[in-house]
Amino acid sequence: MAEAPEGADVRTLATGIVYEDRWMRLRRDQIERRDGSRGSYAYVERRDFALVIPAEDDGFHLVEEYRYPIRRRTWSFPQGGFAPGQTGTPEELARLELAQETGLRAATLTRLGFAHCAHGMSSQGAHYFLATGLQPGPQDRETEEQDMRQAWVPRARFEDMIGAGVITDDSTLAAYALLLLRERRGG
Repeated sequence: MAEAPEGADVRTLATGIVYEDRWMRLRRDQIERRDGSRGSYAYVERRDFALVIPAEDDGFHLVEEYRYPIRRRTWSFPQGGFAPGQTGTPEELARLELAQETGLRAATLTRLGFAHCAHGMSSQGAHYFLATGLQPGPQDRETEEQDMRQAWVPRARFEDMIGAGVITDDSTLAAYALLLLRERRGG
């Protein structure tokens, strides 16, 4: 049982796994809050992933695929995690995802930052990268990605897609915000 550090807002009293597979674990903990009240907290444990912004000619390469939880196809930047049993650095993962999903290889990969994705319900975080100096190569998509499409879109169209609700992936939006901050700072 993992206890919170002294002075923490929540202390773990007991922990249990409700569900587990190769990709994720659903955990339900019994907790005690700072005021002494008790309750339970369920959350998803997943390994961190990498997201890549493949940028060239004032536009971006996007991928589109069917996302089962929301029952629709949606566009996003390439992203994903290591398969169970695989490990490596966030940069290695970013290069792998870029190549697998788009076939592109980046001469330069620039770290943009890190963020937690849904910190109220998951432990998962994302490493964000900008990929430039792109060269085409073969794709190597996983079975779940066989329906994936890829397209280059100009930046103005990308922003229109966000405004129209065509792009709804929070990690893609966070990545774009990190890129805008970097550009604003002259990086």
